[in-house]
Amino acid sequence: MIVEGTALVGLLKKARKTYLRMVQNIQLTGSVHKMARIDNPLIRFSEEDARRLHHPHDDALVVSIQAGDYNMHRVLVKNGSSANILYYPTFQQMRIGRERLVPTNTPLIGFGGTRVFSLGVVILAIIVGDYPQQITKNVTFLIVDCSSAYNTII
Repeated sequence: MIVEGTALVGLLKKARKTYLRMVQNIQLTGSVHKMARIDNPLIRFSEEDARRLHHPHDDALVVSIQAGDYNMHRVLVKNGSSANILYYPTFQQMRIGRERLVPTNTPLIGFGGTRVFSLGVVILAIIVGDYPQQITKNVTFLIVDCSSAYNTII
């Protein structure tokens, strides 16, 4: 798992207090309003969503999506990532033909500090959310033959 942010060792006391104030000022809503535009949905969290969280927290955002014809669970949303990663075992389970892979020669750096070369690139349509508040996007994934607790990183 890739972790960064305020969980770093040696964080100054003042910075911790500032972070705690920021986290505790998040306002939660109890209802989700109807979407004005389906192509740009808002993400809202309710009191129920925050019920089991301990603040401050740095939990990973793990979601489920639909990729192609498959429902994919254990999808890590990582804003700091510069690439969308689809792990090879997941790629195999999706029964996507290797002929759809576009070769690439660019190494990825950051997987345990080593350089990893992808097996190729594939573009998949993904759907996030539930009707009517969902969005469909074509996403380019690098196929990486590594083990992971996740199926993909977006």
